[in-house]
Amino acid sequence: MGERIEWVANRLPASDDRYLGIMAPEQVATARAFHRTFPQYAPTPLADLSEMARHLGLGGLYVKDESYRFGLNAFKVLGGSFAMARYVAQRTGRDLADVTYGYLTSEEFHRNLGQVTFYTATDGNHGRGVAWAARQLGQRAVIHMPRGTTDARRDNIAREGAQVTVEELPYDDCVRLAAREAAVDGNGVLVQDTAWDGYEEVPSWIMQGYGTIASEALDQLHELAVRRPTHVFVQAGVGSFAAAMMGALAGEFSDRPPVFVVMEAASAACLYESAAASDGNPHAASGDLRTIMAGLACGEPSTVAWDILRNHADAFLSCPDWVSARGMRMLAVPLRDDPAVTSGESGAVGMGVVATIMSDPSYAELRAELSLGPDSQVLLFSTEGDTDPDRYRRVVWDGAWPSDVRP
Repeated sequence: MGERIEWVANRLPASDDRYLGIMAPEQVATARAFHRTFPQYAPTPLADLSEMARHLGLGGLYVKDESYRFGLNAFKVLGGSFAMARYVAQRTGRDLADVTYGYLTSEEFHRNLGQVTFYTATDGNHGRGVAWAARQLGQRAVIHMPRGTTDARRDNIAREGAQVTVEELPYDDCVRLAAREAAVDGNGVLVQDTAWDGYEEVPSWIMQGYGTIASEALDQLHELAVRRPTHVFVQAGVGSFAAAMMGALAGEFSDRPPVFVVMEAASAACLYESAAASDGNPHAASGDLRTIMAGLACGEPSTVAWDILRNHADAFLSCPDWVSARGMRMLAVPLRDDPAVTSGESGAVGMGVVATIMSDPSYAELRAELSLGPDSQVLLFSTEGDTDPDRYRRVVWDGAWPSDVRP
């Protein structure tokens, strides 16, 4: 099988948890109310994999399928669009409740705001979401992508009308490039989904936008008579999405939060390495960050996200590429009456992780640490569909990145 899943239980010293409030229930409700004003809005499906749950020895297994989000095949448009709305409200002095899709696409909006250019760096999905939202608003977007970006991911963004460049730089340096360009553009705004000292507001707004996913998932679980998930497995790049899900669900279940597990690509496991360092500080990942999980290929943690994760995650996992590939195949070819889920490389790692933990005896210690078993109600997030169709087919059709373990 090659490399193993590495893990570390969270034994980090707690901080003052000052960022948890950005994902309070009322903040999540505000973001979802904004997204509901979009004509393209509809809750994405929650796949109930009851047969797979029984096969693996779980009480329930649920996958939030973000491949349906706004026709963009990934979730990140939720964060970028809400951050843009909050920026517009702040700049124009309007109440956020009045900054609806209708207003953002109106002549009045263009008279009040003028021409703005939104800058960002991306591995693919975030940039596409920013580009799509900018086009809806009649604004410009400049997107920088890291070396190794596939043509499919670049073209997805270019089709939204953005100016796209693929730089001979790693992801984190593309972030710095976008920040520099926005700073010298008199009408430029950086919409980046990672935070650092002095740049926390916009990333916090982006995280709030992601909260719509958690809100929808809870409604859908309730429809299935599941009061609360006992376990939440969530993938991470810089950590903003993971922290958003964790913060939103911790706020909903403050008396008895789920077990939260953070999963990263092994070559870009900055949060795992930060947890393993045990000093409470964020640490950058070393190496070239090469992984099929392009959306997770980020080497430096978001400071806002890290503060939430260090206080609320139960374990951090570093996952080789075969884990994600395995999850992709399992979701694409379900058991009996379970629905199929088209899940891309960054979306399927949770399925691969849960199947491996439950079926491979060598992970018995991790299974016990997480208390996974027949009473567990497990929530996963498939954050993208086949955003790179050629690679998706290589994995699902041709068996690329195989493992030798069968659940």
